[in-house]
Amino acid sequence: MTAHRVDPDTVLPIIGVRAGDLPAAMVVVGDPSRAEEASTLLEGARVLGNNREYRSYAGTRRGVEMGVISHGVGAAGAAVCFEDLCRAGVTRIVRAGTAGGMQSHVTAGTVVVATAAVRDDGYSQGVVPVQYPAVADRHLTSALVEATPDAVEGVVLTSSVFYPHDVLGSDLAQWQRAGVVAVEMEAAALFVVAALHGVAAGVVLAIDGNPIADEDEDMAGYDPNRRVVRAAVARVLESAFDCLTL
Repeated sequence: MTAHRVDPDTVLPIIGVRAGDLPAAMVVVGDPSRAEEASTLLEGARVLGNNREYRSYAGTRRGVEMGVISHGVGAAGAAVCFEDLCRAGVTRIVRAGTAGGMQSHVTAGTVVVATAAVRDDGYSQGVVPVQYPAVADRHLTSALVEATPDAVEGVVLTSSVFYPHDVLGSDLAQWQRAGVVAVEMEAAALFVVAALHGVAAGVVLAIDGNPIADEDEDMAGYDPNRRVVRAAVARVLESAFDCLTL
């Protein structure tokens, strides 16, 4: 297990935050504007840093110190954020994001709690062998399910490809047949990085569509701004923070 730790006075070079200012519990989101939105759910929220795509805040929820940071799109850039958090001494990380549904019952507005991730992320293969699993922390997963009792639980696909092309096509149908419930772009990287540092990690996702059911595997009709999706995003943010208070 990797055990890199930095001095609390170190300013982390990528996320631009002093290590000692980071709470032990952090929610991570893709979109910087979503991090700002999420910070309104914290009492006494304050800005920690704003560097590149990494915008961070800290505050309290139900008396528990916690924070939120954005990590951008894709596993490689997100993993840099996750590494900085772990090296700073963060002990619990929950990703609150969006994903595409992969099964017929996982449609826009559904909430998914990931139990593990398929490692097609394009990053984790560079740090651990392909046989290494990407698995969620069972305690955080149970807390997420408690916070979102109607959530679908299951394995998600972490893909490095958002827009497929005709040369190779899409492999979503293959993973659907394997029982994968949703597709997104960062969970596997989080699970692997967290495991290497002995950090607990969980993932809760708002479904913003179903490319297979919608016959839209080239993502031409993708629309994450529908009301039902925005409502689901609000729910996963609440769940992510709430599970860190349990």
